[in-house]
Amino acid sequence: MLSRAQPKRVRKTPETRRAEIVAAASAIALAEGLECVTLRRVADELAVRPGLISHYFPAAEDLVAEAFGAAASAELEELIPAVRPDGDATGHLARFFALTSGERYDEMSRLWLNARHLSRYRATLRERVHHQEALWRDRLAGLIRDGAAAGEFRATDPELTAMRILVVLDGLASHANTGRDDHPEVITNMAVTIAERDLELADGRLAGRPAAPH
Repeated sequence: MLSRAQPKRVRKTPETRRAEIVAAASAIALAEGLECVTLRRVADELAVRPGLISHYFPAAEDLVAEAFGAAASAELEELIPAVRPDGDATGHLARFFALTSGERYDEMSRLWLNARHLSRYRATLRERVHHQEALWRDRLAGLIRDGAAAGEFRATDPELTAMRILVVLDGLASHANTGRDDHPEVITNMAVTIAERDLELADGRLAGRPAAPH
């Protein structure tokens, strides 16, 4: 009797396996919260033994921080790509504001709220939150600086303008857990208004543009 040949298992590289673990942890964090990112939960998601997860992340806290960092970095790359071959800075700013609303953005807002709350008690996560905040501030300030250099608008202090925009967006995002989206339009558009004022752009220049596919 002929025996059936068993499919040959492909051994994944350490880099591939680690990326797979982080991706699974990020998905859990977005869907269920960072508290649910445990070695066993990620192992169950990937149908592997918990020991495999602990081989790459001996401390669960490191995996939690990595999960948040990966999700936040992916969002940053979507909202403000590091490489912007097409379009001008003004267009990319308008796209950024158009994307910082809606259900998908609320999902990330909830994760940021979750991370900032837990970071009070978890030093590793706190460091990652601070790192991600700096990345966001620098990327947005860089986009503003590029637009000013191209003569699209004036920017006296790109870093300060970026901070103002992000503080307002964070404030509006603080309601993501309550589902409140009934702010007056003047409040909803506050970040855009601040940007247009600081950059000396006409009212509405950064609002109302559809988000171009990336």
